[in-house]
Amino acid sequence: MTTWWVQTLGWAGSSLLVFSLLQARVLRFRLLNLVASCTLTAFNALVHVWPMVAMNVVIAGINIVFISRLLRERGDDKVYEVVPVGPDEAYLQHFLKVQAADIRKHFPRFEPATGHAAPVLGEGRSAYLVERGNETVGVVVVRDAGDGVAQVELDYVTPRFRDFSPGEFVYRSSGLFRGKGIRRIITPPGMLNPYYARLGFRAEGDHWVADLA
Repeated sequence: MTTWWVQTLGWAGSSLLVFSLLQARVLRFRLLNLVASCTLTAFNALVHVWPMVAMNVVIAGINIVFISRLLRERGDDKVYEVVPVGPDEAYLQHFLKVQAADIRKHFPRFEPATGHAAPVLGEGRSAYLVERGNETVGVVVVRDAGDGVAQVELDYVTPRFRDFSPGEFVYRSSGLFRGKGIRRIITPPGMLNPYYARLGFRAEGDHWVADLA
């Protein structure tokens, strides 16, 4: 008979393992799975189930490798690529349609033109897809507000990569904006993501602003 705290440790590790499998965010999944495998390693060692100890040690090692890789690639320009697309391009319309429910949840003020079979951004807007290999991980949509000002209307990240900030690669590529005569970028109101400050944006009221040199 094992003591109650050993049983509790086993149940906690098993519950956390199941919970980790429900995560859509890739980094959060890896972190929770790592904690679960470490907990189950300790539990199985206490009850002397050595094959399970070996298996969980291997799983923990795999998680550490993937977490290290994800953190290392977080700000790597070689991993993420910004692809400018036209506001009426078919793939952009497909992406906005597939992610429409999640976009409405996080950007309720973003409204593509209606009355079409697929979302249409309309004139005066530019769109940039952020790609990781063959996967689209985010999209940034900006509107030319005149006087050299670009108003960001959408800075969306897919759930899998929401622990990261792939939109920053769009703002790093300032040539994308300078080529259109843009001198200032203004984010949507209420954006809380701290990566704007890291890129040189400053807070003004309920939005962030960056002046291009």
